[in-house]
Amino acid sequence: MSTPNPRPKPQPAYQSRPGSILHANQTLYTRIATAARKPPRTTFTLPPRSGRAWLAPARSIIRISTPEGPQVGDLNIWNAHNPRERFWAARTRQLHASHVSTRDRLWSCLPYLRPLATIVADSLADYGVDEWGGRCHDLLGTRCDPYVNAMLTGDQYDYQCHSNLTRAVLPFGLTEFDVHDVLNIFQVTGLDEQGQYFMEASPAKRGDFIEFFAEQDLLMALSTCPGGDLSQWGWGEGEGEGGMKECCRPLKVEVFELDDEGDVLEGWEEPGVPKYKGRHGLGIPVGEGQ
Repeated sequence: MSTPNPRPKPQPAYQSRPGSILHANQTLYTRIATAARKPPRTTFTLPPRSGRAWLAPARSIIRISTPEGPQVGDLNIWNAHNPRERFWAARTRQLHASHVSTRDRLWSCLPYLRPLATIVADSLADYGVDEWGGRCHDLLGTRCDPYVNAMLTGDQYDYQCHSNLTRAVLPFGLTEFDVHDVLNIFQVTGLDEQGQYFMEASPAKRGDFIEFFAEQDLLMALSTCPGGDLSQWGWGEGEGEGGMKECCRPLKVEVFELDDEGDVLEGWEEPGVPKYKGRHGLGIPVGEGQ
């Protein structure tokens, strides 16, 4: 009896030719990552269990770091001039991977579909895959929120990441409806044998960082997750000895401009939107008799 041929291993669904916008030019983005910078135009330390939003102009570098040790951060991004163009976690996950690192790009939603930012440096890039299948800088999950918290525990807690981000964007004219799925930086996650989502304690140490190159003028918002480094994760406020509050730390944000932008950015252009000119198969009259 013949042995049936094994099924071939599936290939990644989204692949591109060399030079495609899908993948950052290695030479250009290495030059950006290593170029001299001016003193930061924006710098602040975000306290535990809080949120803040800030502007980052195109061609700037945004560095988020862990000044006191491991801490997970939930990051939202919008086009600074058009908040309808915002980070699309699901498509970024498809185009790159479930967890992102150096030279992966953070894509915007339809109908814009272009890079908002490109990761140019990541001190945890060598984390790889751990014994449980966990990887760092998560796109599998999303932000914690008070609605799920109330559903599971009955508690009314106002400092989940969704709430932190909601408060952060209010000064910029945005609301809760503008908060969207996040990039969970410094967070290790994966799927178990049953396909269920799991989280591990953050591997970040004091001084670890991730850096983004702004491909457009950006509005960014960050929450220092109330789960802290996730070593004591649970729903609710996590108070008391051994609770989540004891593993919460700040995150530091810095926005830099390049010192010699002209030479460093030779060959760079702000990404354009895809050249789809159809109307989704719809013929819409523009007036009577048209």
